[in-house]
Amino acid sequence: MKNNGLSSDVIHLGQILEVPTNTYNVVDRDTLFFIAKKYSISVQQIRVANNKWDDIIHPGDVIKIPTTADNGQAPPRDASTVIKYSNSDVDLLARLITAEASGESSDAMLAVGAVVINRVQSTQFPGNISSVINEVSDGHYQFTPVKNGMIDKAATKTATNAAYQALKGNDPTNGALYFFDNTVTNKWLTSKPVSTTLGKLIFAY
Repeated sequence: MKNNGLSSDVIHLGQILEVPTNTYNVVDRDTLFFIAKKYSISVQQIRVANNKWDDIIHPGDVIKIPTTADNGQAPPRDASTVIKYSNSDVDLLARLITAEASGESSDAMLAVGAVVINRVQSTQFPGNISSVINEVSDGHYQFTPVKNGMIDKAATKTATNAAYQALKGNDPTNGALYFFDNTVTNKWLTSKPVSTTLGKLIFAY
């Protein structure tokens, strides 16, 4: 409203509005999540600014980065609202982290939680924590603890803390959507670009 001299939120069909933006040139291994994190904005803000509703980007693509009208900087993201969640979501996420990463470092536990949050934010996966964790695709469980029942074990305090940190947007994987341990031989998984390795867990895009 300020940038276009509007006194109300009424707009009209065909009206041209000035929406200040910066731009970002995509480089190899970038993801929308990584770009959003770099500018402290949400993936949704990038989608709206670019009318882009999938996650496919290529090196050389130019992405519009929305900015505020008064200072030209990206608005700060409220870390507590990366995604919507309930207390049961936190417990489920913490139980998954416990089952997948007990005995691993706090960063590895956080990274497992971050993968789930990244999937919720991606159009390739369901849009909430419970659906992501319990997803079965082509007969395959996305997370082994759901299949073998380990997801039902109580979460540790460390895993619960990791879940809350992941929900705040902390992500040592820089947007990874997959993880697997270093004994996996599945070529479909091992062919994916690796983001980082934390202990026995490998995180990939």
